[in-house]
Amino acid sequence: MSSFTTTDGTRLFYKDWGVGQPVLFAHGWPLSSDAWDQQMLFFGQQGYRVIAHDRRSHGRSDQTWDGNNMDQYADDLAELIEALDLRDLILVGHSTGGGEVAHYIGRHGTARVAKVVLVGAVPPLMLKTQDNPAGTPLAVFDSIRESTAKNRSQFFFDLTVPFYGFNREGVPANEGLRENFRRIGLQGGIKGQYDCVHEFSEVDYTEDLKRIDRPTLIIHGDDDQIVPIDASAHPAAQIVANATLKVYPGGSHGLAEIEADRFNADVLAFIRA
Repeated sequence: MSSFTTTDGTRLFYKDWGVGQPVLFAHGWPLSSDAWDQQMLFFGQQGYRVIAHDRRSHGRSDQTWDGNNMDQYADDLAELIEALDLRDLILVGHSTGGGEVAHYIGRHGTARVAKVVLVGAVPPLMLKTQDNPAGTPLAVFDSIRESTAKNRSQFFFDLTVPFYGFNREGVPANEGLRENFRRIGLQGGIKGQYDCVHEFSEVDYTEDLKRIDRPTLIIHGDDDQIVPIDASAHPAAQIVANATLKVYPGGSHGLAEIEADRFNADVLAFIRA
């Protein structure tokens, strides 16, 4: 097991496999690098070096009481990228990981970055406000916090239904995937996961998106029940200067796992273009 210790003494778990141009994957909440298993295997087999880390307080990384905020997540990512001396890097971020990738660029620039992929990503802002009427009401995020605090195991299992679209006609059941989601989620620390709700819901990433000056592929399902497309991918594609938006009809929030073959092929074509 590989681990890296940040300057504040937090141990981060990461996977680093293969050789070639590096592709780094940033996971969503409340998951870990394990959520990228299909991508890690596929892109490694295609001749890329694949890296994925467990965000602090998620997965196998240290469970910290403090520092569970996007500024720290982005700085942790920067330290890992520099420690591994990753250059000409493809950054891929899902959901909260999309915010992490955007905020990394907002704070640390794109000197080491070649291309960016955002999938089901939270930027620019998930929260419903007067200026963001397509967002999600604060009460929804308060409910997520309460469920995380009081009934985390059952909540994570129940969350898989809208996450993967199992409540939609024609989507086959996958109990193994649901159990794996809960397994991964429960590896993380409750305090860090509780704190992270604020980071994916109430942080405005608009200025970070404006700093992305590399080719960017935005992939989003138009039936994403977790991060609605009208508050995320559609405005993000207008903000990022060199962005291509690819919408998956009927696609869920977990499309990288549910539709892995299509997703992998689309990302591979974008990288190779």
